Amino acid sequence: MHDSASILGKVRLTEFQELMHTEFGVARADAMLADHVIPAFGMTGAAAIEAGIDPREVWRALCADFDVPRNRW
Repeated sequence: MHDSASILGKVRLTEFQELMHTEFGVARADAMLADHVIPAFGMTGAAAIEAGIDPREVWRALCADFDVPRNRW
């Protein structure tokens, strides 16, 4: 039996990855997550997610940092 919170977390993470890959391309999105320190969190996107920050918040922060039009957040 699966814990519903862990399933929900996986769904959110999958959606987050799809958004990142669609907006920035696979290679750039993966590099951004690993290398770009998000000022709002003081850590990379990958580290923020690992630390328990909601992927939606990481998505919004990356969109703000990289000037993605607000209608795509």
